[in-house]
Amino acid sequence: MKPVIGITMGDAAGIGPEIIVKALDTEELYHTCQPLVIGDAKILERAINIVKSELKINKITDVKDAKFSYGEIDCMDLDLLPADLPFGQISAAAGDAAFRFIEKAVALAKNNEIQAICTAPLNKEALHKGGHMFPGHTEILAELTGTKDFSMMLSSPKLKVIHLTTHVGLIKAIEMINPERTYTVIKLAHETLTRAGMTNPSIAVCGINPHAGEHGLFGNGEEEEKLLPGIERAQAEGINASGPHPADTLFFRAGRGDFDIVVACYHDQGHGPIKVLGLEAGVNITVGLKGGIIRTSVDHGTAFDIAGKNIADKRSMLAAIESAIELAPKN
Repeated sequence: MKPVIGITMGDAAGIGPEIIVKALDTEELYHTCQPLVIGDAKILERAINIVKSELKINKITDVKDAKFSYGEIDCMDLDLLPADLPFGQISAAAGDAAFRFIEKAVALAKNNEIQAICTAPLNKEALHKGGHMFPGHTEILAELTGTKDFSMMLSSPKLKVIHLTTHVGLIKAIEMINPERTYTVIKLAHETLTRAGMTNPSIAVCGINPHAGEHGLFGNGEEEEKLLPGIERAQAEGINASGPHPADTLFFRAGRGDFDIVVACYHDQGHGPIKVLGLEAGVNITVGLKGGIIRTSVDHGTAFDIAGKNIADKRSMLAAIESAIELAPKN
């Protein structure tokens, strides 16, 4: 069965609707998945006109009415926005709608009507103006699913990275790392890749210090204190984990295929190698959500400055949908 991928429209004042239309005007996509847009049909219709596409819209309120056929976009129409919503402006209506699209997607995922969620970008200021005080998609999803232990994964065609810490300063990040968090993230990586159909995925944990501490030569024993016990606990459960490995060679080794995924200790350690490989190919993924829900996202923002101008690039959206297909549960 081809997975049903729920694609949320994000902030409709941005480029989300345009890149969704452009991505779904790719016939090959329908060979591997069943895409379902969760948003506002009239805004999607406007996007079709902007990008000069010949696609049609199948406006639905129930997944069973979807056709999943190239040439006609199935849109779960929440009908929340005015047809003349201004481009590139902070809007409470658009911020609230972006939240409602995610809320609907989570409900569909919980009911197993969709197998993964792929999100177009939202605007945090608009989200807050619409009454939803979350930093972004990840925190919304965690709240809606009742999840405490989750992690950010980045994926590109040659490299997958999952993080122990993300948006905190470096000193704080090192303070936050502990054996329990190391074990939890290794297990999240293992479970995510296993559900996606990968047998015995190889998970490599990056060191905190240069040369992974080199047995106490660098740092204050952080690898032995914060990482190694978590790695050994995972290994004792039969998880194919190893490390800590020196960062200066680990990403090269993973890129050539020695490992299936790298556990990065902090934001820039993981984000840097992925973004060097190309922003258009990078995908942001939330893993560990309760119920095994997978969420992928474009690796860019709402781009208010170019919204409505038919110049937005679809490649990150395509990559995000393809990652959702890859990671969607296979059983």
